[in-house]
Amino acid sequence: MTTLLYLVRHGETDWNRARKIQGSTDIPLNDTGRAQAARTGTLLARRSWDGVASSPLSRARETAQIIGRTVGIGEIETIDQIVERRYGEAEGLEDRELARRFPGSTPVPGRETREAVAARVIPALIGLAERHPDSNLIVATHGGVIRTVLNAVAPASPGHRGIPITNGSVHSFRHIDGGLELVAFDDPIEEDSVTDDCGDIVDQNAIEQRESAL
Repeated sequence: MTTLLYLVRHGETDWNRARKIQGSTDIPLNDTGRAQAARTGTLLARRSWDGVASSPLSRARETAQIIGRTVGIGEIETIDQIVERRYGEAEGLEDRELARRFPGSTPVPGRETREAVAARVIPALIGLAERHPDSNLIVATHGGVIRTVLNAVAPASPGHRGIPITNGSVHSFRHIDGGLELVAFDDPIEEDSVTDDCGDIVDQNAIEQRESAL
């Protein structure tokens, strides 16, 4: 047996709805986000789970708590290293403001590189899996984090750049041979968790829009 990690993107926030870049800014879930988390918890309750972990940001932690109550796990393990990517001076900006202040490929001061995100997130997820061998774990985290893991462990996966990372969506990975590998994005949980009221991080985050076009 191996450990499976089901990475869940947190529910919607008011900044998601307004298409403001969040990053490390701690913005809580709104009522839509709480409903999305509850729906994801109901979907995940179809299976048996051994633990729930979360980023320290409140939008991820509340998502984890809502899911945990639904699947019968009350204790949430907080992992600081899986916090969302830092977008520096772009945080709080929407796409027009970003284009005005940092046009084209102008560097954004303080923006964390995708490589730096991978360097902290991947070892943290591997460490989580090693602490919980032969387990099924839910991990509430962020769109930028999930996109980074996907790019790092499955760069050649057909069509992976077009896969939406929506609020409340579920993305599964396997811990094997000391690393992570993508399980599949055609898991029935993933299909059912993407609904019309769930926003894609690429649509919500103007920096992710820029990078997805590269």
